[in-house]
Amino acid sequence: MKKIILSIEGMTCSACSNGLEKYLNKQNGIIDTSVNLVMANAAIDYDENILNQEKIEKYVKQAGFKSLGIYKEFKIQKQSKLEKTKFLIFTILAIVLMYISMGHMIHLPTPKIFTPDEEPIIYVSSLLILTILFLIYGFDILKNGYKNLIHKIPNMDTLVAIGVISSFIYSLYGLYKIFQGNHDYTMNLYFESSAIVIYFVKLGRYLDGISKDRTKEAIQKLVEITPNEATIEIDGMEKKVTLDEIKKGTIVICKPGEKIAVDGEIIDGKTHLDETFITGESKPVVKTIGEKVIAGSLNYDGYIKYKAEKIGKESTVSEIVRLVIEASNTKAPIAKIADKISGYFVPSVIIISIITFIAYLVLGLGTSNAIITFVTILVVACPCSLGLATPLAIVVSEGGLASNGVLVKKSEILESASKINTIVFDKTGTLTYGTLKISKIYNYSKLEDNEIMRTCRKSRSKIYTSYWKSIYRLYGRT
Repeated sequence: MKKIILSIEGMTCSACSNGLEKYLNKQNGIIDTSVNLVMANAAIDYDENILNQEKIEKYVKQAGFKSLGIYKEFKIQKQSKLEKTKFLIFTILAIVLMYISMGHMIHLPTPKIFTPDEEPIIYVSSLLILTILFLIYGFDILKNGYKNLIHKIPNMDTLVAIGVISSFIYSLYGLYKIFQGNHDYTMNLYFESSAIVIYFVKLGRYLDGISKDRTKEAIQKLVEITPNEATIEIDGMEKKVTLDEIKKGTIVICKPGEKIAVDGEIIDGKTHLDETFITGESKPVVKTIGEKVIAGSLNYDGYIKYKAEKIGKESTVSEIVRLVIEASNTKAPIAKIADKISGYFVPSVIIISIITFIAYLVLGLGTSNAIITFVTILVVACPCSLGLATPLAIVVSEGGLASNGVLVKKSEILESASKINTIVFDKTGTLTYGTLKISKIYNYSKLEDNEIMRTCRKSRSKIYTSYWKSIYRLYGRT
C-alpha cells in the first residue's frame, strides 16, 4: 500500500469534497480516500501494483475536478490582490444594480432615465448589462454546477446555477415582452436576483478564504522556523546557499545569532542553542562536538560546524508539518456525519424545488410566483454552513495547537479531548512555558516593583545592544 496527497482544484463546498471522496473510494485499487475541503487536498491510500499517480489524477478529472499534483505544504497561497480588487469592484456594481432595480420602489432619488415608468427600454437594458457582468464574474460557479450535475455529484454550485439560470431565462422572456410593447413586465424581471445571488456566493467564498488563510498561517509559521539560507564549507571556503542545495554530509556553519538550517551533528565548536520550539525548555542548551542539532534552533553565542544528516522532508520541522497536514486529513465522527448529511442534502433540495414549482403551476398561483419560490428554495438551502463549518473548526483547532507545540495525530482524538477532565504528565525534565519568567521579587529599595522592572528592561536592552555590537565586530555581521 502506498499513500499520496494530491492538491485538488475546483472544490467549493462540502458536497464537492464528499462527492469526490465517494467517487475515488469506488475505484479499483484505491483503498481509502480522505478529501480535505479546507486544505484543498486529497489523501489517498492505494495499491501501487494497480494504480499510479497518473491513473489517480485521471479519476479526479473524471469526477469533475482537477489535480494540481503532489500537495506542497510549504507553499501556501493566500487570496491574490486581483481577487480582492475584483470583489471590491463587483461590490460597487451590486450596489448600483440594486439601486437601479429597486430605488424607485422605496422612493429613492433615481434619474428618470433609469426608471421603468419613464424609460422602460433603457431601464431593462441597464439591468441586463449589469447582470451579464455578474454572470461572467460567477462563470466558475455556473460551470462547476453544470459539470457536477453531469457527473452525478450535484453540489451547492448546482443549486445556485439552476436557480440563477432559471431566473435569468425568465427575465429574458420578460425583456422580450417589454421590447414588444408590454411594459407591465417591468415588474416581473429578476435580473437583479440572478446577479445578487452570485454576488453573495462570492462574498461567502471570500470570507471563507480569509478563514482558511488564517488557518494555514499556523502551518506556515512552523515552516518559517527554519531559515531560507545557510552557510556551508567547501574546501575550507564559506559559501551562502539555499536549503535545497544542502546535501547529506555537507558541512554547515552556524554563527552566533543564526538558526540551524538542517538537522545534523556538531563536528567542531561549542555553543548554546535555544530549542524551545521543540523541547519547551526556556533555558538555552549547551551543545558540543558529537551532539545533535535540530533545524530551527537559535544559536546564541558559539561558532559551530555540523554535518547535515536530515534534509528536506526528513527534518524534524518537516515531520511536524507532515503530521499536522495528515491530522487535518483525518475526519472526526462529527465531520463524517456532516459529510453524510450534506451528500443527501443537495439532491433532496433539487427534488423539493421542482415539486414546489409544479405545485405552484397546478394550483394556478402564477408562473412568476412559481419561479420566485423555485429559485428561493435552491439558493437559500445551502449546505456549506453545515459541511464547511465542521471541518474548518477542526483544522483551525489543529493549526492552533500545532503553533503552540501540541500535535494531534487524528481528528477523532481532538473531538474526544472535550471529555478530558484530568491530565497526568510523565516527563523527566520540567513543564515550562518556554520562556523565562520572574517568580518572585525581593525589593530592598524604596522603589515600587513596577519601577524596578522598567529599569531592568532598559538595562537589559542596553546589554543586548552591546552584545550584538560585539558580535558584529567579531564576525562582520549581525
